[in-house]
Amino acid sequence: MSKSPSAAKEHKEQLERLQKKDPEFYQYLQQYGKDLLTFDDEDEDFDDDAEVDMEDAETQLDGETYQHDIPEEEEKPSKNVLTTEMVNSWCKSIREDEKLSAVHSLMKAFRTACHYGDDTGTDSSAKFAVMSSSVFNKIMLFTLSEMDRILRKLLKLPASGGKKETIIELMNTKQWKNYNHLVKSYLGNALHVLNQMTDTKMISFTLRRLQYSSVFLAAFPSLLRKYIKVALHFWGTGGDALPVVSFLFLRDLCVRLGSDCLDECFRGIYKAYVLNCHFVNASKLQHIQFLANCVIELIRVDLPTAYQHAFVFIRQLAMLLRDALNMKTKEAYRKVYEWKFINCLELWTGAICTYSSEADFRPLAYPLTQIISGVARLVPTARYFPLRLRCVKMLNRISAATGTFIPVSMLLLDMLEMKELNRPPTGGVGKAVDLRTTLKASKPILKTRAFQEACVISVVEELAEHLAQWSYSVAFFELSFIPAVRLRSFCKCTKVERFRKEMRHLIRKIEANDKFTNERRASVTFLPNDNAATSFLEDEKKMGTSPLSQYVTTLRQRAQQRNDSMMESSVVVGEKSAVFGKKLDQIPDSDEEDDIRNDNGASVFSSSWLPGGDSRANLPKEEKKKKKKKGMEQDERVGDDEDVVEDLVLSSDEDEDEDEEDTAEEDGNEEQLGGSKQQNKKQKPKNLSNKNVRSHHHAKNNKSKKRKRAKLN
Repeated sequence: MSKSPSAAKEHKEQLERLQKKDPEFYQYLQQYGKDLLTFDDEDEDFDDDAEVDMEDAETQLDGETYQHDIPEEEEKPSKNVLTTEMVNSWCKSIREDEKLSAVHSLMKAFRTACHYGDDTGTDSSAKFAVMSSSVFNKIMLFTLSEMDRILRKLLKLPASGGKKETIIELMNTKQWKNYNHLVKSYLGNALHVLNQMTDTKMISFTLRRLQYSSVFLAAFPSLLRKYIKVALHFWGTGGDALPVVSFLFLRDLCVRLGSDCLDECFRGIYKAYVLNCHFVNASKLQHIQFLANCVIELIRVDLPTAYQHAFVFIRQLAMLLRDALNMKTKEAYRKVYEWKFINCLELWTGAICTYSSEADFRPLAYPLTQIISGVARLVPTARYFPLRLRCVKMLNRISAATGTFIPVSMLLLDMLEMKELNRPPTGGVGKAVDLRTTLKASKPILKTRAFQEACVISVVEELAEHLAQWSYSVAFFELSFIPAVRLRSFCKCTKVERFRKEMRHLIRKIEANDKFTNERRASVTFLPNDNAATSFLEDEKKMGTSPLSQYVTTLRQRAQQRNDSMMESSVVVGEKSAVFGKKLDQIPDSDEEDDIRNDNGASVFSSSWLPGGDSRANLPKEEKKKKKKKGMEQDERVGDDEDVVEDLVLSSDEDEDEDEEDTAEEDGNEEQLGGSKQQNKKQKPKNLSNKNVRSHHHAKNNKSKKRKRAKLN
């Protein structure tokens, strides 16, 4: 293995010749390879020392081979496979040593987990390509639970909270320049996996954890817009607690980022509300009410900005009503008399009632009242009694919230004078009618006893509600005079005893309230236009001692019992996820959530789900069939529930058209029956046996012979 002394001497001579021939290269060797130029040809133990040195060199090379060659064989699979041991080591390094290299490795693994299953092609930047569901769950759980704390510590921010101004100041610091790529990677990859997830609990947990880092979106406007869009989608279409979690995420964005997202959130949430209230049935009532409560709660964040958007949206409703009044076409009426329009009126009624004491929102009460009154009078026919009653209920709510008198009694008393509520029913008893889920009654339902009772009872309830609001007014006698006269007229004209009984009871309460106010105003010295009139019977009003107030309390209890019985008789889908207050109670406080987040996250991220490019499309065939069937059923319901405004015919002129339609239907039924009989006659001979066929033909021949003989005679 070693060189002899003569060989070493010869090599030394070669180096001397090299120095003369190429001095520059020799100088390079002196600087970087001195050990190549030193030789000891007089050492007798050279061979032994050389052998020892070579053995040491071999052991060093063997060590290098162990450190580099073997890992190269093992790194090929480890470069593509993420293992639980690797993730655990990173998590331990981050928790105990706070190593930045471990954070970088974890973020690369998080990116791989979020994009797992995507068509990356030949992406050389992807360090990991294969992982198991347990590794995916471990990465997602740790990153979502700890990344906000890690980022805040790196950026030297408070442990929680923060505003847009904090991030704007941070963007000029050295910490942001060093670590902003980690923030963007975390938020961007989390957004990507949100679009891939299908489990509502998994989405809820992810959004809840991302809410702590929502303030960082102030630095990334494009990501902010995408997050708002995703959260609005989950808010409108999600199940279980997902709508509440999504709404809290949106509200937190508006509070922390302010003007950067307020306009987009207000427009987006109103659009999402409109898209989800096209149709109403018993199963959607509570969910639509929950969505409306969310919109009203978001308005509270910034009332001046919300006023500008509310003004624009209410003006759009007014323009649709104006087109219907001017054009008077079916299409124009249909745009007003549909659930989408009515639910928007309900939404803004709730908003104005909630913020009636706010100077920023109170001015919207007047234009909204004008729109609702116009909608109630647009088509004055009995078929639209449910819609008119709904409008009256909204007007009563606005009147009670703002303390403003709105003349709704005429809308109700005009209904009582229509013949549909005066004459006995001709369509039988009929099924119970839920006026909350009906805008237009069909002609057969219009003639039933159940529809008449529902309308008359609702008129009594709303009229009593209206009069009870002013039962403490000094002018109650004048205000209630005309309604009392018309109610007495209805009692004389109606032929239905149970309606007469209801009206007489209401009349007695009105007369008792007249006596209640007249006795107290007899001793009054102020004039009606004095400010002192507003304090008339103020103490009695606080205690609710007027006869009409007590009567209205009884009517409300009766109406609540009636509505509860209807809800019990119908299938309420999503009952647990519809009530706003109940859902908010289910969401724990931030401190409680910090204590239990690991347990909840472990239970959520414990499935075998992995993200993929077509995760939502790759459903089992049975589920796709079920979805198709549900879609067909919904289309059928839409066809049944869709409110189409027909040719406008006054109530007094409808009988002739109904008689013509009834005769036409009877003729059509007879033709269909006749056609079916002929088809049956044609099909019967095919099903006969051979003997029956022969006897059938024989009978036919005998009949033809008899006819010929009769003609000859």
